[in-house]
Amino acid sequence: MDNFSSKTATSDRRGFLRGSALIAATMVGGVAQARTSAVGSSASSSIPSSFGPIRQVDAGVLDIGYVGLGPASGTPVLLFHGWPYAIDAFAEVAPLLAARGYRVIVPHLRGHGTTLFRSEATPRNAQQAALAADGIALMDALGIPKGIVAGFDWGARTADIMAALWPERCTGLVSVSGYLIGSQAANAKPLPPAAELQWWYQFYFATERGKAGYAANTNAFNKQIWQLASPKWAFDDATFDRSATAFANPDHVEIVIHNYRWRLGLADGERQYDALESKLAAAPAISIPAITMEGDANGAPHPQPEQYRAKFSGPYAHRLITGGIGHNLPQEAPAAFAQAVLDVAKLAR
Repeated sequence: MDNFSSKTATSDRRGFLRGSALIAATMVGGVAQARTSAVGSSASSSIPSSFGPIRQVDAGVLDIGYVGLGPASGTPVLLFHGWPYAIDAFAEVAPLLAARGYRVIVPHLRGHGTTLFRSEATPRNAQQAALAADGIALMDALGIPKGIVAGFDWGARTADIMAALWPERCTGLVSVSGYLIGSQAANAKPLPPAAELQWWYQFYFATERGKAGYAANTNAFNKQIWQLASPKWAFDDATFDRSATAFANPDHVEIVIHNYRWRLGLADGERQYDALESKLAAAPAISIPAITMEGDANGAPHPQPEQYRAKFSGPYAHRLITGGIGHNLPQEAPAAFAQAVLDVAKLAR
C-alpha cells in the first residue's frame, strides 16, 4: 500500500503557472564560489539560458555551469536533465519552485553546455556512478548539505543513484520513469525484439560509424530523438535550438558515446567508481520520500511502474501524466512536475 495516494494528472498549466513565473524570474540565488560564465569560452557560455544567467562553480573534476533561482535560504532543489536535452527543459519548472521559496539549482551535466572538465587528463567518462558523484560534488561546492533531487532520463538515473547511495544528502526524489539504476551485467541480458528495437541508437553508438555520424549530425540526430521520444509534442525549431546550444560542448560526443558503450560493457569506467558500481549492481532500494512520474505518450524506452514499485521502500506515489505527454516531461508538463516536487517536499519536512 502506498504511503500517499498516487494520482493521474493532466498537463493543464492554468492556475499553477499564472503569477508564479513573473515573481520567480527576478529571484536568482547565488553563493560565494559561483561566478558568471565568461563570454567566449570553449563551451556555449556566451549564450544565456532561457530562464537565468549561467553561473560556474568548480565541483570535483568539473567546472559546472548551472542556473540558480530563488532565495539562498530556501530549501534546495536540484533538477537534472537528460540526453539529448539541456537545462532549458526546466525553464518553466524552476521559476515555479523559486516563487514558492525554494532554492533551485539546474546544472548542465558533464558534456553539456558550459560544464567543462578542469583537466585534459580526466577521462571523458559517463558511467552512471560518475554522473551521480558530480551531483554530490556540486552540492558540496555550493554548500548544500541536503536537498530534493529530481530529473528525467539521465537526470532521473542520477537522482535515483544519489537517493539510493547518499540518502543522508537527499530529502526527497522525483524521478520520471521511476527506478533507472542499472549495471553492465544486467544490460548484458538480451531483451525481446520489440524492446531491442527501441534501443537502436545504443547499438549505433557502439560502432565507430555511429560515433562519426553523431559527431557530424549532432543536432539533426538529437531532434530526431526528441520527435521519437515525444511523438505528440509539437515543439518548434526555436525551442529545440535553445537546448541545442548545450550540444556544442567540446566533450559532448565523447560523453554521449561513452555513456552508451559503458552500459553494454564496450567501454571501461574508472576504478574510483568500482565500489559504487558494485552497490548499484545490487539494485539498492530507495528509502527517502519519492514520486515517480510517466507521460502517457512516452516514446522512449522505459520500464512499467509495476516493475519498479518494490524498489521504493519509503513514502511513495506514482503519477501518470495524461494529455499526450512524452519523454521530456518537465518541459511538456511543467506544472505537473513542479507539483510533484512540492508534494514530495511536504513529506521531507
